[in-house]
Order: sequence, then C-alpha cells, then structure tokens
Amino acid sequence: MKIEILDAAEEDLIDGFKFYENQSKGLGDYFLDTIFSDIESLRVHAGIHALYFGYHRLLSKRFPFAVYYRFHDEIIRIYAVLDCRRSPAWTRNRLS
Repeated sequence: MKIEILDAAEEDLIDGFKFYENQSKGLGDYFLDTIFSDIESLRVHAGIHALYFGYHRLLSKRFPFAVYYRFHDEIIRIYAVLDCRRSPAWTRNRLS
C-alpha cells in the first residue's frame, strides 16, 4: 500500500516536532521517529481502527497523538496528526 501524507498533516508533524524539541533537545526527533513508525504500521493494519469524525484514528504508542486517515484503492491518506489533549470540538473543527 502507498502512504500519502497530506500538507496539513505535515504541518501537524512539524508543530509536534517543535513542541517536543522545545521540551528537550532530541525529543522532537524521537517524536517523529515514533509517529512515522506508527504510520508505517498502517501498511499492515489500515482500516482496523475505529472511525472518529469520518476518519480512521490510529493512536500513537508513545505520544498522546492520533493519526487520522482514510484509505481507498491501496492508498492510505493521512489527513491529520493531532494532539489528543485538545478538546473533541477543536478536533472536529480541524478535521472539517
């Protein structure tokens, strides 16, 4: 399966990197490594995750972040990578 990370999701990743890198040097890199590992797992597990706001939601194993994706015809599209500590209303608006 092909994985496509959309521009909005790339911005989410950059924001997450900056946040964690400001917390501790090197933590931003660990954040990205972890999230990309989670995203790669979709090659095997795409579609098994529960639907939230019309997207499948993969929860990160190490960070309080969720990957929102859809898949069709062997293409997995990542629409957002969002902090789960945000309010559900904010998440819903972000995904609209």
